[in-house]
Amino acid sequence: MKLLTVKTLVLACLFSPINLLANSYIPKGYSIETIKTPDKVEFQIAGLDANAQGEIYVATRLGEVWRYHNNQWSQFAEGLHEPAGLLLEGNSVLIAQKPELTRLVDSNGDQQADEYIHLASGWEFHDNYHEFNFGPVKDKQGNYYGTLNLGHGTPGGFSLGAMDTAGGYRGWAYQVTPSGEFIPFASGLRSPAGIGISPQNDVFFTDNQGDWVETSKLHLLKKDAFYGHPTSLRDKLGWSLEKIKQTATTEFEKMRELPVVWIPHREVANSPGNPEWDTSAGKFGPFSGQIFIGDQTQSNIFRVVLDKVNGQYQGAVINFINGFQSGNIRTKFDNQGQLWVAQTTRGWSAQGDKPYGLQKVTWDGTTPFELLDIKLTKAGFKLNFTQPVSNPHALEQQIKVQQWHYLYSSNYGSAKQDLTQLAIKSINWNHTHTSADVALDLTAGKIVQIDFPNLMNKSGEKMSVSSVYYTLNQLLE
Repeated sequence: MKLLTVKTLVLACLFSPINLLANSYIPKGYSIETIKTPDKVEFQIAGLDANAQGEIYVATRLGEVWRYHNNQWSQFAEGLHEPAGLLLEGNSVLIAQKPELTRLVDSNGDQQADEYIHLASGWEFHDNYHEFNFGPVKDKQGNYYGTLNLGHGTPGGFSLGAMDTAGGYRGWAYQVTPSGEFIPFASGLRSPAGIGISPQNDVFFTDNQGDWVETSKLHLLKKDAFYGHPTSLRDKLGWSLEKIKQTATTEFEKMRELPVVWIPHREVANSPGNPEWDTSAGKFGPFSGQIFIGDQTQSNIFRVVLDKVNGQYQGAVINFINGFQSGNIRTKFDNQGQLWVAQTTRGWSAQGDKPYGLQKVTWDGTTPFELLDIKLTKAGFKLNFTQPVSNPHALEQQIKVQQWHYLYSSNYGSAKQDLTQLAIKSINWNHTHTSADVALDLTAGKIVQIDFPNLMNKSGEKMSVSSVYYTLNQLLE
């Protein structure tokens, strides 16, 4: 067993190099702490979880599992095939490695796995570098869920764009029942690098921008749904390669599920990881119940604000904090309300200049002046802020609203289509100046960007982020 004592370096937000970046954003009261990883270990983390005792477990892409407890690292397991997800369950660790879902058991309590138990492998793995297995998460009924990446350059692979599949449920989400049955669950996924489960027991996943994916996105996972990438249909009953080739793009577009939110490329994220819900009951600040997602390329974390409209999820994305040392692929809250961030740049570049690492975001109790959330109304949107606005007239003078949609095709991503400015009809503040109703004419099927620069609180402070992006799948009935 490897055992190392480590010290941590706290980067206080006031003096942090983060604030020296021209495009930096960090809410007041938050800071990033860097955890020293084991010496001479390629610590490319792609799996992360925390237990009720506050212990942190990580899986590295080179096949090792490590435990972090009382500022010490110890190796829990090794010899795995590029794991890209980790879930703690009792005295065991579930690992999503490329060829299978595996349970690692510490049967004698020595903090090392001594049993490697096969749980599921109902998909095919063709030893392609891009055939990742992400997950798992577990629902309240005891089912496990994971997502399977498409390949790239797979021998015998079928492609209608950049990504391909040689069959065997690549580009699918899967379910494993408590009895161990593997069930192909949904198709049309491309590079679904993050999966998470909400406190309401709903499973969500992110998918990365690329062919047939206009920009990165967050989806609600539904049984038998199709999410847009046609090549995975080769494994669906009633489909053949010839049928896929002959089907028009417009037909695939009619079939596909729309995302809960679109994530604008580069403005918010390029390669998002897992959705993580803030269930800390205020230990992490005023954003309880919201989703936090890290991005591997931008080395940032953004928030997702869900809005249930006519019984269906849609909502908004807004940047939260950047300046991390490496590519953020996994996020997890611990029992203290600290947000741990697991990082890797292996195979892809990132804004952060370190090849890998582990950091965490902490909150010191200071309420930041930020956009709290945004909700759709019948007249437009309601913007809610964490503190009273001292210069509400600035919103009327400087607010900018624009809308667009994306083009669904086999192309690698999409530019903004029909980008137009929206006229403001009226703005009405509540009496405390913590909420503003913005009235404007909206169109379903658009992404709406609202910029609200130069608003200040009573201390003269401005918000770290002043742009929000709302995915308007439908209007209120």
